[in-house]
Amino acid sequence: MRFSLQRQVKRISESTNRPVLVVDFGAQYAQLIARRVREAGVYSEIVHHNVSAAEVQAKNPLAIILSGGPSSVYEPGSPQLDKGILELGVPVLG
Repeated sequence: MRFSLQRQVKRISESTNRPVLVVDFGAQYAQLIARRVREAGVYSEIVHHNVSAAEVQAKNPLAIILSGGPSSVYEPGSPQLDKGILELGVPVLG
């Protein structure tokens, strides 16, 4: 089943040139996540956590992966995601 889904995502990505965006919140795993997506045959791109919804929309991503980070989301001054990104209708994993 995994390989069937992997082939479908790869086919969609290749036919539409749509990337999977990895939003980097400072985690050590952002590069690893992007590499694993690429190993599945899907183009991925790492973007900084302060990317705007308009910038994300312009890239027309197939999906968005939030990498996490070392800061608690409840700490003052912790990195925040533009809430408009969640309203774009793009699948978000994280």
